[in-house]
Amino acid sequence: MAIRAAITVCVTSTLLGLLFTHWTADSLTLWRTPVTDAHLWVAARYYHVLTKGAPAVGYVVAAAAALGAATILWSLRDGEAGNLMFDGGSIFLYGTAAAVYVQTVLPSIFTHFGTLPPHAADAKFPPDLRAPTLTLASSHLVCSVALTGVLALQTGRWWAERAEDDDARAEPAPAAAAGTTTADDSES
Repeated sequence: MAIRAAITVCVTSTLLGLLFTHWTADSLTLWRTPVTDAHLWVAARYYHVLTKGAPAVGYVVAAAAALGAATILWSLRDGEAGNLMFDGGSIFLYGTAAAVYVQTVLPSIFTHFGTLPPHAADAKFPPDLRAPTLTLASSHLVCSVALTGVLALQTGRWWAERAEDDDARAEPAPAAAAGTTTADDSES
């Protein structure tokens, strides 16, 4: 059980770290008002660079994401109530992040940012790229929040299991509590 939790937390943290690298572009479009053409160009150039990356990096990220999903699904196999509650929620959030990334982020990056129009430093941002740039930043935020929820649920699961273990250790054994001796005690 500890290995499954460790794998889930490590993979989720890795995916969160990868999403946080996009903060360079996303912070300019999500958290700065007003969103200027210069901010949008910085974000668009960043996403353009992502389209030129080595495909092997994408395969490694996909393999890590698949490992995380398989690990969470594997722990549901136990059928324990804690697994169903915490891991069920984790699967939902993990699946949400994966669905948003696969259905929104990847198509948007490769459709809209594979090529950028030539532009000067102070050029007006193309209106047809504005919505995809803002949507991409919002999608990264959705994925980050969902994966943070997975970490919170896994932490909650650990805390609940630890509390159960502490309670089990604190309860005296039934024979010792009644003051009776067991067969092992009478032999000595």
